[in-house]
Amino acid sequence: MPADIEEAIRVSRESAQAASTSDLHIEGNEPPWHRVDGAMHRMDLPITEPESVRTFCEAYLSKREYERLNGPLGAADGAIQHPSFGAVRIHAFRGENGLALSLRLLRDGVPELATLGLPPIVSTFADFPTGLVLFTGPTGSGKSTALAALINEINKKYERHIVTVEDPIEYRHRSKKSLVRQREIGRDVDSYAESLRGVLRADPDVILIGELRDPDVMSACLAASETGHLVFSTLHTSEAAETVQRIVGVFEGGRQEQARVQLAQALQAIVSTRLIPDASGHGRRPACEVLLNSPAVRSQLMSPEKTIQIRNTIETSRKDGMQTLEMDLSRMVHERLITHEAAVAASDYPDQIRVATGFAAR
Repeated sequence: MPADIEEAIRVSRESAQAASTSDLHIEGNEPPWHRVDGAMHRMDLPITEPESVRTFCEAYLSKREYERLNGPLGAADGAIQHPSFGAVRIHAFRGENGLALSLRLLRDGVPELATLGLPPIVSTFADFPTGLVLFTGPTGSGKSTALAALINEINKKYERHIVTVEDPIEYRHRSKKSLVRQREIGRDVDSYAESLRGVLRADPDVILIGELRDPDVMSACLAASETGHLVFSTLHTSEAAETVQRIVGVFEGGRQEQARVQLAQALQAIVSTRLIPDASGHGRRPACEVLLNSPAVRSQLMSPEKTIQIRNTIETSRKDGMQTLEMDLSRMVHERLITHEAAVAASDYPDQIRVATGFAAR
């Protein structure tokens, strides 16, 4: 590994803010930057040599991904398990100043679900025998970490065959009570859609698909979750109703009605996540919207006209374990875990937070 990039990773891993540092950004002729508690900071290090970035990409990207980086796409992904610096997820891309790197600094080992601060109801998702569980939210909101922790829970509790398809693999699982097999896009298979055709022939009980990217993948996941499999995946949506519309909207014409029926029958839960700065100024805390597929929700999923009522159902179903993001943010403000300003900034419905926390008239 080039010395200047090695030093940037070492400093990020060993600094006083190491536990709160999530990403490292590097490009030639510029000093590195890193993201600490969600905010970007220029590092007090010398500029990175352009040749160092090129050497890093040649060494740690697969041949296929390196060709993508230098081809029309101009971007590539990968992951490494470095003996000194642990697991690092790589995104490389071409830009105005040549090659650049965005490195996600992953934590050692598979995360334990109890340490993530998620709502208690989430732990029960490991007990579902079949169905579809989706985690949604923006990039860097903890979706992949939460799913890895749930896979770990199943691995510890049940005798199942778990197959994951990821781009790239971020957390590496060792088989415990379950047999865990992990496949990586670009290394083991060309695409999510192609991988699903093989996965369903591999006798899986649990399937993790890193992201629902296109109609073929969504259709295969819905079918798998209907036919005796427990399927986990992610989407870049902000709330449950939007997630439903996104899934249905990728299908054409008459397929939309079929997708609604499949989703209504297969869905177990949707969790939408955000990471909010801690009121102490150090670290971040997860805030979540949780939707469970109750009879009322199932009816709303099947009807285009009723889908807009999903949020109202969540708001009135707290006793069942459901909550909107605003309910969770307001709770965290009341408990002084986060600031009112941080809660409002994270919400698509800030007035609900102002009312719930008594700031409406201020």
